[in-house]
Amino acid sequence: MGEFYKKLKLATALCLSIALAQNAFAQRLSTYNDIGWYNVFGTINVSKHISIIPEFQWRRNNIITDWQQLLARAGVQYHFNKGGTAAILYCFTMSYPIGDYPWGPYPFPEHRITEQVGFTGSTGIFNFSHRLRLEQRWLGQINQKAESGKVESWMYLNRVRYQLRTEVALNRPKIEDKTFYLAAFDEIFIGFGKNVNQNVFDQNRLGLLGGYRFNKNLRMEAGYLNQIVQQPAPVNNQQVYQYNQGPIVNLYVTR
Repeated sequence: MGEFYKKLKLATALCLSIALAQNAFAQRLSTYNDIGWYNVFGTINVSKHISIIPEFQWRRNNIITDWQQLLARAGVQYHFNKGGTAAILYCFTMSYPIGDYPWGPYPFPEHRITEQVGFTGSTGIFNFSHRLRLEQRWLGQINQKAESGKVESWMYLNRVRYQLRTEVALNRPKIEDKTFYLAAFDEIFIGFGKNVNQNVFDQNRLGLLGGYRFNKNLRMEAGYLNQIVQQPAPVNNQQVYQYNQGPIVNLYVTR
């Protein structure tokens, strides 16, 4: 009899798990959007080990006609001797409602502090890089049903993100001046802390690009971006997943 009850409890737990999983899936809404990201990344070398890293990202919906997100970021970076870096950055974003299930009519602002460590290396025609970021985020809370659209409070969130990127030279034995190359990257975002709620998985970005390095001060690349985002605000108590894809263009300027 004891063995029977063990099997009954196991079967009950299994059925409950399946039911909960089905309910969670049923509560998920999906929206598909065509986006375009147009980005400028700067590196201003102050000394052998210290640089300023400003950037601006013009993230658009419907490829280019509407806003998805505005992002401006700047920080100070320290360069170690063997390809390692450490940085602290400040970022401001303005996120706009897009897709079939927008959270409301108003965009919301975000202030963000980021601690970052990275490592770059090369072997033959390949370059590779790892980047780990820890973010403290303050998201503006707006009453989407009000007429003003003003921020009424700020919600604090934590997030960690990891990116792996690989580049391969096409017309030279390594990536140097006047080199065409291919690049691929993937970056995953994980939320944590008391306010994260269901947004433990925040988003994932996958990119495939072709690039050209003009010289040590200038390179440019363009390609395809695939972004999966769990929308920060639910709609009618349902989580919304955005499946976004489109072109991405990056310009890198070093001085």
